[in-house]
Amino acid sequence: MTKLTTATRKKIPTGEFALPGRRYPIEDLAHARNALARVAQDGTPAEITAVRRKVHRLYPELRQKA
Repeated sequence: MTKLTTATRKKIPTGEFALPGRRYPIEDLAHARNALARVAQDGTPAEITAVRRKVHRLYPELRQKA
């Protein structure tokens, strides 16, 4: 996963973030995985649900197999 600089982060379209306020960038698979991990550590239950929903919609291969 590449490190995001401030300039690079500002260039990412708003739609490629999992939450409003440009939180949890998910512009590629590596960042999507990272968003899931970070929101699991620090997010509220509502944030966790929202991030999972958006990540799984964009990257269905990240859904856990039950």
